[in-house]
This record gives sequence, C-alpha cells and structure tokens, in this order.
Amino acid sequence: MQFIVPQFIDVENKIIGPISTRQFIIILVAGGLSFIFYKTMNFLPFLFATIVVLGIGAMFAFVKVNGQQFHYFLLNIIQTVKKPRLRTWQKYLHKAAPTKSIEIKVLPQQKIVSSSHLAEISLMTSTGGVFKDTTKNKNNNN
Repeated sequence: MQFIVPQFIDVENKIIGPISTRQFIIILVAGGLSFIFYKTMNFLPFLFATIVVLGIGAMFAFVKVNGQQFHYFLLNIIQTVKKPRLRTWQKYLHKAAPTKSIEIKVLPQQKIVSSSHLAEISLMTSTGGVFKDTTKNKNNNN
C-alpha cells in the first residue's frame, strides 16, 4: 500500500497574500491596541505607545531567528534562563553559609557467607530441600 506523506508541514497557510493566519491575528491585536490607545490617550503618549506596540507586534509576526518564529525563540530563551541545562559546580558559592554537623551512623557488620555454604544452599534449593548437609551434624556431635 502507498501512502501520501505531507512534505511541507512547517509552512503556514497564507490567507492574504504572503500573510499567514498567525501573522494576521498578531497584526490585528496590535492594531486594536493602537486604536484603544488613540481613544484613551493624548497624542504624544499615544504616538509612543503605538510605535512600541506596533514594533513588538511586527517583531512577533514577521521576525524569524534560526528558522523559528520569534515567540518560540523568546520562550526558549525564558526557559533557558529559568532552568539552564549546563550545570556547573561552584565550590566557593556559599562561603558564608553556616556549617552543619553530620552524624555518622556505624552499621553492624554482616556475617560473611563462605562459598561452600553458598554451594550447600544452592544444592538444597535445586533439589527442593531433599539434600541436607550431614557434615555439620557430625562435626557438632564430636
């Protein structure tokens, strides 16, 4: 069976000439904010706010960094700043931190099992408990 494999999955759908849906919505939101500024502010603050908002909107709509849209690039920067992947050891980072006393607990030594005893246990489990060591009984009785 043959299947059709999509080839250009990273290309956005164009709605108005070279402008994609995402770009159109970003420009629409920036224009709406500009209109709100026009109705609520005096001319000089409106002009400054409009230039800033339209500049940021154009940057989010049209700028690509390393083939990524700007908002993905900005999210990657924020994520890297918050939690960097490269972790470095800084020996003298906390010089003034108070030292804590550490209690060391000594665990009791465990009995060392000899290889002959392990072989006896292995033989006993392999035979289903039929084999029992008779040499221990003879040594204990003497």
